Amino acid sequence: MIKTGLVWFNNDCRVHDNPVLLEASLNCERLICLFCIDSHWDKATGLNAKALGETRRQFMNQTLLDLSAQLAKRGQSLIILSGDPVEIISSLVSRFDVSAVYRSQHVGVFENRQWQHLQADFPRLHFESIPSHTLFRPEQLPFTLQNLPTSFSQFRKQVEEIDIDPPLVMPKSLPPAIESLNAESEAVLVKPRTTAAFEGGEGAALAHLEDYFSGTDPAHYKEWRNELDGWHNSTKFSAWLANGSLSVRRLVQRLKRHEKQQTANESTYWIYFELLWREYFQWVALKLRHKLFSAGGVSNRQVRCCFYPERYQKWCHGNTPYPLVNALMKQLNETGYMSNRGRQIVASCFVNELQLDWRFGAAYFEQQLIDYDVAANWGNWQYIAGVGMDPRGGRHFNIEKQSRQYDPDGRFIRKWHGEVSSPQLDSVDAADWPILPPKKP
Repeated sequence: MIKTGLVWFNNDCRVHDNPVLLEASLNCERLICLFCIDSHWDKATGLNAKALGETRRQFMNQTLLDLSAQLAKRGQSLIILSGDPVEIISSLVSRFDVSAVYRSQHVGVFENRQWQHLQADFPRLHFESIPSHTLFRPEQLPFTLQNLPTSFSQFRKQVEEIDIDPPLVMPKSLPPAIESLNAESEAVLVKPRTTAAFEGGEGAALAHLEDYFSGTDPAHYKEWRNELDGWHNSTKFSAWLANGSLSVRRLVQRLKRHEKQQTANESTYWIYFELLWREYFQWVALKLRHKLFSAGGVSNRQVRCCFYPERYQKWCHGNTPYPLVNALMKQLNETGYMSNRGRQIVASCFVNELQLDWRFGAAYFEQQLIDYDVAANWGNWQYIAGVGMDPRGGRHFNIEKQSRQYDPDGRFIRKWHGEVSSPQLDSVDAADWPILPPKKP
């Protein structure tokens, strides 16, 4: 039995169906349950955005408050500390003689570098990284990671019939916390909710899970999912799945029960279909590692790497010559959310009409989206830019056609004030005037 273990929460902010927490609780006499607020999240990256915008931060803070409450019900405490995660964990290991460190498997390159750094610094410690963010365990897949199918269709055909593990039964009590640490834990500030429809945390996630599958919305998912606005047009599970407040296995279990007891049709199948898309992106990210963030993507393809500051700012603030794009960006900035169809439209505009380096758009989404998931976000942007796993190349959406199809009466554009204030994409001033050669005498 390990005397002191440390559970490092990251993309598994829940107690239900948490294999990391279960493994630690079965093998440790006492536990430190830790969440690190990485100091780098507030710093601008080389792609002109920071990792954590204000709306996303509020959702995270709500999540942490709820996780703290869920752990308290089982006799534990959540310790929240800000700074460099490697330094924070190194200090805790030394101060409290920690013998084992546990975390959920993560596909992020930077998160894995931090984990490897800790392993190198403490070679005698037991480190355990356990899958909790995916439907399947690595050993369930009928192929190795290096032989991951190069298209979603191939992936889906090979995994669709695999049995998914049922959610774990979690203990009602956990090993005790180290009480002296409670005084060091930082308070998180949660502002009153305004326009954001989502509320962070496991409690809100499980309440929405029951609410959604208790009604008739799942039977209409496929026909409604491309609508640009409205709470009922899609499942809205993505934000809770992204930070692990909701177990994807718990979600599938509830979906299957709905199909058995209420309705099973093409729409309910399509919910699982979309979860397989999410699953594919997780394994793609794990395979690609740093290539997920490189301009040329999977095959180092030569792509446009231009940056026009004015075009970028107009896109970010919803001030482009395209009303639908403007409305969608203003919706994102105000709520932290945008429909999947909307994301495809604005990403296509960014890459094709504005001719900007796709990575800047992906980084802005990372900053703004409350349902940001490293694999899904960067994988989808690669898909639009034509540098991802899909061999067919990029996607270019006709904005006028998309407007006619998904906002025929202009209601969405009017609601989010997408009207064009200036039809010009680029400003023209005296500095841009052509200088004519002097006339010959």
